[in-house]
Amino acid sequence: MIDRVRPWHDLIGEIFESNPDIMKALVLEKYNELVYKEVPDPVIKNNEVLVKVMACGICGSDVHGMDGSTGRRIPPVIMGHEASGVIVRTGAGVNGWKPGDRVTFDSTVYPLNDWFTLEGMYNLSDNREVLGVSPGTYKRDGAFAEFIAIPQHILYRIPEKVSFEQAAMVEAVAVALHSINIAGIRTGDSCVVVGAGMIGIFILKLLKISGASKIIAIDNNPERLKLAIKAGADHAFLSTEENLLEKITVLTKMRGADISFEAVGKSESVNIAIDILRKGGKTVLVGNISPAINFPLQKVVTRELKVLGSCAIRGEYENVLNLLETGKIYVDDQISAVAPLSEGALWFEKLYKKKDGLNKVILVP
Repeated sequence: MIDRVRPWHDLIGEIFESNPDIMKALVLEKYNELVYKEVPDPVIKNNEVLVKVMACGICGSDVHGMDGSTGRRIPPVIMGHEASGVIVRTGAGVNGWKPGDRVTFDSTVYPLNDWFTLEGMYNLSDNREVLGVSPGTYKRDGAFAEFIAIPQHILYRIPEKVSFEQAAMVEAVAVALHSINIAGIRTGDSCVVVGAGMIGIFILKLLKISGASKIIAIDNNPERLKLAIKAGADHAFLSTEENLLEKITVLTKMRGADISFEAVGKSESVNIAIDILRKGGKTVLVGNISPAINFPLQKVVTRELKVLGSCAIRGEYENVLNLLETGKIYVDDQISAVAPLSEGALWFEKLYKKKDGLNKVILVP
């Protein structure tokens, strides 16, 4: 359970007394080898702030990155990009932020003068870097640590009613919201979400308040389908269910779904997301665990389907924080555990082995 007994104000003295000269961090030393150890403190640049990390969620991409399968977390690196904390120091060029401010931050560090950024597509910037990622072309340590250096232009202020743990969930919700923004949903659209993991669940929750008329979830796990119904799905089906396509056609006025969201990233789930669409429908691909898939080209061409990719986040943080503050989106039910960062390797192992039906695990330095 989330500990809200001690208000964050009571912790502020401890935060400023802590010495960032040497900090503790959870370091991916080698693939499948996470070590909790002392490392040098982050050095902030002129436009950066030093943030005392108060909570950092373990993302599925971190779990997959731990074994080297994604190629995006080459050791040694400090992972972690779903985080919140308190500013303890500011660079000389920082404006509008001060020590003591409660903040969360985008997972993408993007240059302000990049062409894509100037065109409103900072998530596609040629020179963007992701916190906690080391793909070979760059290395940027993340937030599984006591402190992290963050550029001021990716900071967001946490509303008073939102806890640090909830703020650490903003990144995941923002990814889901970005996919919905990409889809361009109209009131009354029928929507299918293929994959009821963390991102799929948040897509379902957001669809419930977006004007979708019929919301259907598909997954290969019965337990996840139960969670999908609680999250707002009107109907839920196993991906192996007999006559799946026919059942969804009946539920969508004998046409097929207007929009589908694929939140897995495998050939099987992408093909389902395409098969259940009506002619002229659109699918938004969010899942990203496979570098290549078998793609049903002729179905897409002959039915004039729209296939859209949804990458990370593009300005959705503020909206998600507003939804959290007003209670329109609920994230606590997706938090399975809040544990000390020192126990991080143990929790990574549990998530990697898919034990205990865990959802989000949040680590606290």
